[in-house]
Amino acid sequence: MDGVEHVHKVVDIDQTPIGRNSRSNPATYVGFYDAIRDLFTQSPLAVERDYRPGRFSFNVKGGRCEECQGEGVITTQLYFMPDVEVTCGACKGARFNTETLEVTLRGKTIDDVLNMSVEEGVAFFAGEPAVSRKIQVLADLGLGYLTLGQSATTLSGGEAQRIKIATELSTLQRSKHAVYILDEPTTGLHLADIERLLESLNRIVDAGHTVLLIEHHLDVIKVADHVIDLGPEGGHAGGEIVATGTPEAIAACRASHTGRFLKAHLRA
Repeated sequence: MDGVEHVHKVVDIDQTPIGRNSRSNPATYVGFYDAIRDLFTQSPLAVERDYRPGRFSFNVKGGRCEECQGEGVITTQLYFMPDVEVTCGACKGARFNTETLEVTLRGKTIDDVLNMSVEEGVAFFAGEPAVSRKIQVLADLGLGYLTLGQSATTLSGGEAQRIKIATELSTLQRSKHAVYILDEPTTGLHLADIERLLESLNRIVDAGHTVLLIEHHLDVIKVADHVIDLGPEGGHAGGEIVATGTPEAIAACRASHTGRFLKAHLRA
């Protein structure tokens, strides 16, 4: 890595939620929802009615369902018991009022679009580079099963982390050196998804940036450019640098427990 003076920013991509309420979702977080709303304003009915982008936001009065304030559910708070959520009777969970839902984009309402899976979104917006490129990044990270408008409160930590990676990938700058730090990004991932994750992280490196991983998965360690092996044990018996270097160098270190397992993995 270059000297510290050449580092433009340090980005911690952790597994904390992308939002604390149901209004936060992949479309808003990654940043392609504004482009989708702009597309809806260009539909004939929206032009006729002079609808602006805010009309297609469930955060703004006018287009959202006022019965549920754009939440899609009515929440009843109970003393000494968990809150009870019931689907809004006015919009049937669609979040928008009837007039807004009359506007369609190639036969789809704004509610239909938000309920599309990422994979469906890639196909539907194939002719709109400003949208499809960012949705494709989500698909490349193995998140094709999520919906574009999926509530942040329903996402796992690993899903939230990959959405953050997608956001960074969609705004990569080659002119400024950044250091990205990720803690155990493979947690809960299938091997196929780990391969997709590595491909995406390599895109960051290929753009001239540095990726620092705290990781135990051997499939990740064996493809690292440089490994720092801490140990020799865990807890109070650890914390020392046992070995540093390429995966092959770690595998050749007799004092490294990681090296012992890595050696067999490199042969596989």
